[in-house]
Amino acid sequence: MTTLTAKWRQRLPYVGVAAVVAYCLAPFYWMLVSSMRRTTDIFSTSLLPSPVSFENYRSVFSPTQGFTRALLNSLIVAGITTTLSLLLATFTAYAMARLEFRFKRLILTLIIATSMFPVVSIVVPLLKLFTNIGWINTYQAMIVPSMSFTLPLAVWNLTTFFRQMPDELEHAAMVDGCTRGQAFRRIIIPLAAPGIFTTAIITFIAAWNEFLIALSMTNKPGMQTATVAISKFSGATTYQTPFGSQMAAGVVVTIPLVVMVLLFQRRIVAGLTAGSAK
Repeated sequence: MTTLTAKWRQRLPYVGVAAVVAYCLAPFYWMLVSSMRRTTDIFSTSLLPSPVSFENYRSVFSPTQGFTRALLNSLIVAGITTTLSLLLATFTAYAMARLEFRFKRLILTLIIATSMFPVVSIVVPLLKLFTNIGWINTYQAMIVPSMSFTLPLAVWNLTTFFRQMPDELEHAAMVDGCTRGQAFRRIIIPLAAPGIFTTAIITFIAAWNEFLIALSMTNKPGMQTATVAISKFSGATTYQTPFGSQMAAGVVVTIPLVVMVLLFQRRIVAGLTAGSAK
């Protein structure tokens, strides 16, 4: 009896992990299964599609939907947003972590506080502003507002990471003849690569999944991102909701993020745990 109890105690953590993984993956599994059902079988409750059909995927990539263009728009918006956020956040986070100046804690608090404002609270004033300056249906109308939540996120992550790096790294480089800028560029940036890479992945995912800003700032089908395009899929009739096509499009939008995480999981883990042990 004691042996059995000990074995179950050893297996209990694995059971817990399996339960959490199953809980998290269940919605994606059901989305995948539903995307491979025929339209007539979309409300079936079977765990596997029978028969397997790819008509929903053909519908998603039909020229009338314009989903390929929407995917390209999402890639452009998320890519530029991530690049600009990382560029600004790297310098800002380094200054917050290394330099001493008045109101530094207050400034960092304000940076974090800006990310707590609900997106809906800034959409209406930005919509009016962008209408006046002619930015509606442009990439910058989606990129600039998206940075309101990706930039604070990046600054917060990188500030924590830079604080964990010892000051002696810059001092040693400066003793060898480097300026502070050269020490930052040649020593700190390469060593901070795991943290920067992790921040880039998190920022890209946040920008890729953004919906409300893209929906509000565009009304032309050719400028809509993938998340907006999915919400505007039309069925065979006016009153039909294309659940199958929406599920298929959801799978297509999710796959790049899953592949990215699987390919770079070691770098992500290294970035998240960097500095936890010295």
